[in-house]
Amino acid sequence: MNQDDREFAQFLVTAKQRTYAGGTAAQKGIRPNAHVIEYAEGEFIYVDTYFGAFHFIGEEVISQDERPVWGMNYYGKMLIDEMPEGFNHCLRQALLRVSRDAPFRGPEQYRCETFFYQCSWSGKLKGFEGYEIISQNGADIYKLLFHGGEIA
Repeated sequence: MNQDDREFAQFLVTAKQRTYAGGTAAQKGIRPNAHVIEYAEGEFIYVDTYFGAFHFIGEEVISQDERPVWGMNYYGKMLIDEMPEGFNHCLRQALLRVSRDAPFRGPEQYRCETFFYQCSWSGKLKGFEGYEIISQNGADIYKLLFHGGEIA
């Protein structure tokens, strides 16, 4: 990763920590039922747009000087009928631990109360795919798939 990649990855980490993971409320998007969270710093703008809640789909796009340069698509769903109390808090806590070396979702593993978060991926910032799973008391209750990379 060169210096520009490190600076970009740091922006991505900061954007993720200051939006959904940090508890920023989503705004109503232009498309029906869209939720949008934005963060801007310098020449970069991060926009996370998603639909749904219990089962959801979305995308993150970063633009530099108003030109899209990076994106990630994701689809997540609960694998049980009701969201357990504390689930959102633990997911956000895991996502706050995103790293500059792998700025996709959360860390490889994170434990929070009765929840266990795991994230696995292949590839680098310019092209990657992966998934995250959250289990509670040993049973998988949530799964998310993601993929993305540079836009040219």
